[in-house]
Amino acid sequence: MSHMSTALDEFADRLQEEINQDVIETYGQEVYKRWRHPRFSGLMENPSGYGRVTGSCGDTMEIFLRLENGVVSDASFTTDGCGCSAVCASVACELAIGKGPAPVSDITGEAILEVLGDLPEKDVHCAFLAAEALQASLKACMKPQES
Repeated sequence: MSHMSTALDEFADRLQEEINQDVIETYGQEVYKRWRHPRFSGLMENPSGYGRVTGSCGDTMEIFLRLENGVVSDASFTTDGCGCSAVCASVACELAIGKGPAPVSDITGEAILEVLGDLPEKDVHCAFLAAEALQASLKACMKPQES
């Protein structure tokens, strides 16, 4: 049994390494790093606001923002989309933290792509979906809170 599990482990390791190399070749080192260790992933308790957007691709993304003293102090995301959607949402959160509403409103799909380098054409929409979710979240934060 131990020989069998060792062979299976070795096969799984080789397979994972091939997948990793494919991701690096297709998307580049920056996307690979973020794909392996996505930052800001998860729901946020009591956000100042959040936006939920479903793209034409069918992927849904939520971005949560917490504002303190007029600045984004925390951000997180959820998505049911592909790894590229998660990477782009992570970058959107990263770009928003520490900024006020005006600079956050300037974060576009292009700004996200600039951080990641070129994405394959089929995945470019993920950056624009992340920017749209971020802007929806910012808009929700800016609405007067109903008492």
